[in-house]
Amino acid sequence: MPPEPSDQPRPRNQRPTLLLTGAAGVLGRALVDELCDDYDVICLRHRTSLDDPRVREVTADLNTPGLGLPATERSGLTAAVDVVVHCAAATNWRAAPADIWRTNLDGTRSMLDLAARAEAPFFYMSTAFVANPVGAEERQRFPGAAAYLASKAAAEEAVRSAPVPGVVLRPSVVMGDSATGRIARVQGLTRALGGIVKGQVPVLPGSAGTRIDMVPQDVVARAVGDLVRAGVTEGEYWLTAGAAAILQREVVDVCLEFAERHGERPHPPRLIPLEAVHRLLLPLLEGPSFPESVRRRLQDYAELLLVFQRELPFVSHLGTPHCGTAPTRAAIRSALVRNVECWAVGRQGLRRLRRLPTAPAPAELAS
Repeated sequence: MPPEPSDQPRPRNQRPTLLLTGAAGVLGRALVDELCDDYDVICLRHRTSLDDPRVREVTADLNTPGLGLPATERSGLTAAVDVVVHCAAATNWRAAPADIWRTNLDGTRSMLDLAARAEAPFFYMSTAFVANPVGAEERQRFPGAAAYLASKAAAEEAVRSAPVPGVVLRPSVVMGDSATGRIARVQGLTRALGGIVKGQVPVLPGSAGTRIDMVPQDVVARAVGDLVRAGVTEGEYWLTAGAAAILQREVVDVCLEFAERHGERPHPPRLIPLEAVHRLLLPLLEGPSFPESVRRRLQDYAELLLVFQRELPFVSHLGTPHCGTAPTRAAIRSALVRNVECWAVGRQGLRRLRRLPTAPAPAELAS
């Protein structure tokens, strides 16, 4: 079980300073909203400005020695920071594996060094999918995804061995806000949901009973905020839906029902066993019969689902002391509906659902 939080009181009338990386990302934006009422938040940013008056922004680079900061600025951060929450990561699986490793492992080491100098507890945002085994075929076909998972696991080990109190956080797929569906940026799974709505996904790897563990960003942010505010300084927390995770067929049903409400219900994707993905689907996509755009789209969906789906439920600490609230299955499904609705409005999808051509179904997989 995760340890109890530290009971050392912080002096009254002293507002602590929290250093946050990855604030421009999906979860980072939600964490800014969650933490700003209780902390003076400093956000390390690389390129994207938050333009948020509630936070102070410092331009830095995880891949540069000393974070690319002048010595005086780095010393100032070290003196000011009370807590470090490290969310920044290389999440683009199209990037070179070496670049993914450099950002996710070496960048984490740089932040651990800063936290150690500041004598500040370190919260590391990993991923629940480090628990999913990646086979030799996946590593060969999807080197970016394999590098992402391996580098996150290595960064966890760096946190555990660092001379600073460390907390490892493992969210599953982080989707948009549970009430509004809004999300800071469109992610891979969101694009896959849109593809199902538009009838562009003829096949999906997995079975109807496969779980797709997704948690709204505000639920994850609240759990992180509760842990930080409670003074927790060590342990590993799974921020997942766990047994409440919805099934792949439910995800497909939500997309098809949405499409039917706003136009024509597309043909449901054919679910194929995982072994057939490597034996039939992926070799077929590499052939000349598919247009490049269709081939890339289906490869992306196959990669996402091979990494994200899971037969057994994850452990979940949501709803345990100092760790937010556990979402119900109904709440997750409702949040998924809002996410699809927000995707459609944001991408003007409601006007384009029926305009886009559907992808051809692979004939070899029809039997």
